[in-house]
Amino acid sequence: MFQPDYENLVKCARNIEVERIPLYEHNVSFGKIGEITGTDLNALYKGDERDLEEFFRIYCGFFLDHGYDAVPFELCIGQVMPGAGALGDSRVTPVIRDREDFVRYPWAEIPDLYFRSSDRVFRALARALPAGMKAVGGVGNGIFECVQDLVGYQNLCYLTDEDPELFSDMFRKVGETNLEIWRRFLPACGDAYCVLRFGDDLGYYATTLLAPKDLRVHVFPRYKAIVDLVHSAGKPFLLHSCGNIFSVMDDLIDGVGIDAKHSNEDKIAPFSRWVEQYGSRIGNFGGADMDVVCRTSGPELREYLLDILRSARGHGGFAFGTGNSIPDYVPAANYLEMIRTVREFRGDFRA
Repeated sequence: MFQPDYENLVKCARNIEVERIPLYEHNVSFGKIGEITGTDLNALYKGDERDLEEFFRIYCGFFLDHGYDAVPFELCIGQVMPGAGALGDSRVTPVIRDREDFVRYPWAEIPDLYFRSSDRVFRALARALPAGMKAVGGVGNGIFECVQDLVGYQNLCYLTDEDPELFSDMFRKVGETNLEIWRRFLPACGDAYCVLRFGDDLGYYATTLLAPKDLRVHVFPRYKAIVDLVHSAGKPFLLHSCGNIFSVMDDLIDGVGIDAKHSNEDKIAPFSRWVEQYGSRIGNFGGADMDVVCRTSGPELREYLLDILRSARGHGGFAFGTGNSIPDYVPAANYLEMIRTVREFRGDFRA
């Protein structure tokens, strides 16, 4: 019988290679787990306290039953920011468009709003964690995503030229607000977590979404304050960031101090490049291009996965999963085939 050990994931995040490669996903949708388990998890999650307890019993049990050492779970700041919604949706009118909007925005309310909605959920998760398992995740959304959620990406780009002072102040204020949430989260909920992270997609397939110099000046100092806080709690920090961010990886490793990085896409670079280039410095999480997992099956998918597993061996801490996540549209059979391939590779099913 599989015995989880969250220390496997901690070691990988600290760039220590372990014998049993951990499985890792940034997120597996409630709908996909519900499809596999035959349960309406979305309804349970939105229900009363008893429903929430049942939700986490099934949710955590899914990861235990499928050979994971830790349970991914986060609650995003953007969900409680008043007027947010412009992240990735150009149809939403940004709540902050000028200095007047910025001054009027209820920044001081956001930490209380966050914990008012999240405290009962994090506590229910902690109670449901099986022996040997902890969670990975925590406070979702990074600095760049929260700024975009309030300003919109296009308008943010305009601000760099039209109002550079407001551009700077947005990152400063979001950084202060997010840091305050993390300050409260770690003593209240941190014991349930073995690896802390946030997701902040900094790039697309060709380059970074902001100029590297702007990331270095406005974003990364805010990252460092949170990463330092996580380190002071004795936990490793994992950054999830999609896109081509090779131009700022040295800044993230040497300046910010991230312990591990997740997200990869074959269109940008095969996972082998990540482990070969950074495996001596940080843990690398991910591996399988989500599009390949969606579109490929059977022996072809299995051989693709085995090639990644073999090539990543000997390159430091490594946890395997998709390079992104498992949303509803990923075929359940392909996701389960990926899990089965990894578990067979690491010897879970030996007689």
